[in-house]
Amino acid sequence: MPLDVMAARAAEFFARCFGHPPRWLVAAPGRVNLIGEHTDYNDGFVLPMAIERYTIMAADTNNRRQVALHSTTPGETATFSIHPKVERGEPAWSNYVRGVVAQFQRRGHKVSGFDAVVESSVPYGGGVASSAALEVAAATVLEAMTGACLEPIEKAVLCQQAEHDFAGVPCGIMDQFTSILARENHALLLDCRSRTTTPVPMTSPEVTVLVINTNTRHKLAESEYPKRREQCETAARVLKVTALRDATHAALMAAQKKMEPVVFRRARHVITENERTLQAAQAIQASDWPKFGELMYASHTSLSQDYEVSCPELDAVVELARWIGEEGGIMGCRMTGAGFGGCAVSLVKTEAVARITRTLDLAYEKKVGRQAIIFSSRPAAGARMLKR
Repeated sequence: MPLDVMAARAAEFFARCFGHPPRWLVAAPGRVNLIGEHTDYNDGFVLPMAIERYTIMAADTNNRRQVALHSTTPGETATFSIHPKVERGEPAWSNYVRGVVAQFQRRGHKVSGFDAVVESSVPYGGGVASSAALEVAAATVLEAMTGACLEPIEKAVLCQQAEHDFAGVPCGIMDQFTSILARENHALLLDCRSRTTTPVPMTSPEVTVLVINTNTRHKLAESEYPKRREQCETAARVLKVTALRDATHAALMAAQKKMEPVVFRRARHVITENERTLQAAQAIQASDWPKFGELMYASHTSLSQDYEVSCPELDAVVELARWIGEEGGIMGCRMTGAGFGGCAVSLVKTEAVARITRTLDLAYEKKVGRQAIIFSSRPAAGARMLKR
C-alpha cells in the first residue's frame, strides 16, 4: 500500500476514534538486513536498508494524564497513565510505545497525555524491525509534541533503551539506526562500535531486493537470543578482547581448545560475518552482484550451522533460491533478523521479480505446507513527519 494511502487511512481512523483530525502524522520504515547478522551486539558491522513498508502514527494531545493508543494491526487498544511515571503493561505491543514515553520523561521532557492511532505494513515478528519502526514513530511524534530536537544517534539510543527496559529484549542498535538514518536508494554500512554510518549507493535498476516472509515464528527466539549474547561474551573473554569485533580468525583457531565447541562456533560466525559484511559493501559499490550473492549464501550457511538461528522454513527458502539459481534470476539469499522464523532476503534480477515471486510462492507452499508473503522493495528513506 502506498505511503500516502496508508497515511490517509490512519488519519481517517483517528478522526473516527477521537472525533477530530490528528495534529501529527509520522512514518517510520521497517528494515531488512542485507548481511551482517548477530554482529551488532558484538560491536561489529551490519549492512541494512530501510524497506518501503512503514508504521504510521497519527496523534494529538488530550486533556488527560494518559495515553489512548489504537492499533489497526492487532485490532487492540491500550490505555496507560503517564503520571507519575509510565509502567509496563498489556497488551505487550504497547510496551514499545510506553518505553519511548518513559525515556522522554527520564530525559526531562514534559510529556502530556495524547491519543494515537497506529497503522503498519511492516510484517510483525518477521525479522524486519516492526518493533523499531513503532518505537521510532512514537519518538518522532513525541519530538513534535514536546519540542525536543534529538540528534539521530540520541534518538536511536533512546528507542533501543525503550526496547531493553520495557520489552525486555536486549537488542543491538541496528534496527533503530536504520529506521531513523536510512537514505533512499542506499544501503547503510553501520559500525556498531563507533556508531558511524556510511551510505552505500544501491541505484542500479538491474537488481531488486525481494523479502520472503515465511509466516513462521518459533518461540525459541525469545529464549535463545540472550544465550547467543552470553556465548559471544564468553568467547571474547577467552580471546581477551573487548568484543568479538576485535578478534581475528587466526586468534580464534589458536584458542579453539580453550572453548566449548558451541562457543567456538558462535565466535566463528561473528568473526566471519564481519568479514563478509565489509566485503559485501565493496561488492555493492562495484555492482558485483554475483559476489554479493555468494556472500549472502555463505552468511546463511554460517547462521544455520555455526550460530544455529535458522529453522526448516528459512532453510527451505534458501534451498529454493539455490534451485532457481542465477540463471533463473536469483543472485543470493539468506535469512534476515534474529532468526527462528521471520523473513529471508534475496537479491534478484529486476526483470525476473514477477516470475521469481510466482515460482517461490508455489514451491514454498508445496514444500512447507503454508503460504509465504513475498514483496520487493527499493532502499527507502528513514523516518519523517508527514503532517505537523
